[in-house]
Amino acid sequence: MRKRTKITVDPKYILAIIIVVCLIVMFVSFKFQDKMTPVRAVVGNVVTPMQKGINIVGAKVSDAMDYVDTVDKLVNENKELKKQLEELSAENKLLQQDKYELDSFRKLYDLDEQYAGYPKVTARVISSDGNNWYSSFVIDKGSDDGLAVNMNVMAGEGLVGRIIQVNKSYSRVLSIIDDSSNVTGTFLKTSDSCIVSGNLELINEGVIDITDIDGNADIKDGYAVVTSQISNKYLPGILIGYAKDLRKDSTNITQAGYLMPAADFSKLDMVLVITQVKDSEELEEMVTE
Repeated sequence: MRKRTKITVDPKYILAIIIVVCLIVMFVSFKFQDKMTPVRAVVGNVVTPMQKGINIVGAKVSDAMDYVDTVDKLVNENKELKKQLEELSAENKLLQQDKYELDSFRKLYDLDEQYAGYPKVTARVISSDGNNWYSSFVIDKGSDDGLAVNMNVMAGEGLVGRIIQVNKSYSRVLSIIDDSSNVTGTFLKTSDSCIVSGNLELINEGVIDITDIDGNADIKDGYAVVTSQISNKYLPGILIGYAKDLRKDSTNITQAGYLMPAADFSKLDMVLVITQVKDSEELEEMVTE
């Protein structure tokens, strides 16, 4: 088999040849300008359209590249704006939460000032019985925090209920709106006594029952009802709510109606627990002093 011979040329010779050819073309073009005009015309007719096409294609390619670059920038800016929006949204939620908690603490502070004679601790509601109303719920304080059964619980503008079960770190509260709840109350303006009874059906209308009022009592709708001195589980003078739709029975012996609670039982978050019970020795000493 015959072996092929590989011919190699030094690149510097190729470069020299190209330079020589270019010089010859330049010389001929300069020397024979008149005779080269037709050639230039032919070349121009061929090259010019190609150049225009190349320019158009180049312009379109450049526009496309600019468009892609612009889209990339917009996408990146959009991602950055979304990130900033998410951060602002998170900050806004924190601010709203802080404002809500601040409002809650302010209301509790006002309530604490209103009943300054009673020692109290703040507690947070951590669970409820599952319905739309807080007829019973659990707070995050227990016996380790000094809480005990029958301690009164307040929120909003007044009474919420009382503690019925205590563990080391949490306690269960029975609300005055629960069907099993009965509170001995008194009309603040007239001192007439009454019984405030829970009613989970009526609370959907924003009221519970108020009964056993003397038929001769000079009371009106809107009068405030507070816990009575003779209540065996509730400390005296705590606002329960306001009378509504009062009416006498058929014999005129007693009156009854409804009571609008002073606390909002549709949304309980923070509460105040009075850390003394009605029959505590400390309270008796405080009352007799």
